Amino acid sequence: MGMKWGMKWPASPWGMGLALVTALASAAAPVAAHSQAPHQPARRVVLTNVDDGRPVPVSEGDDIEVRLTGYRERGLNYTWSIPRTSDFTVLRHTAGGTTPNGGASAVFHQERPGKATISAQRHCRPDPGRLCPLIDSPWKVTVTGK
Repeated sequence: MGMKWGMKWPASPWGMGLALVTALASAAAPVAAHSQAPHQPARRVVLTNVDDGRPVPVSEGDDIEVRLTGYRERGLNYTWSIPRTSDFTVLRHTAGGTTPNGGASAVFHQERPGKATISAQRHCRPDPGRLCPLIDSPWKVTVTGK
């Protein structure tokens, strides 16, 4: 009896569903293909503590990931603020956060050609009985997109 029930299902709804999925997938493909310049695929540029002060050339559509590592030195804990951009029309902030050990990260997407600065602030938290230097150090890179 179960076999007869399965045989009574018309095949056309399944065929229509497959045709619809195929049509939607093929319609979406050209949109994704046009989001990047055909001659240069998007790339991900990763920046860390040591990249402070350096110029960063990128292309439209690239992602810039910043990974700053907190550290401990002579009874002082150095932590980072979440990296920010000076021009969100050039670099769109897509993700970011901090870690329990004082690190911070962010991801930016190069929206259009132009120049923007990504910066973060290093802060000191002393152990009891210790004193931090009075100067907090900034971290900064200049991103130039074409």
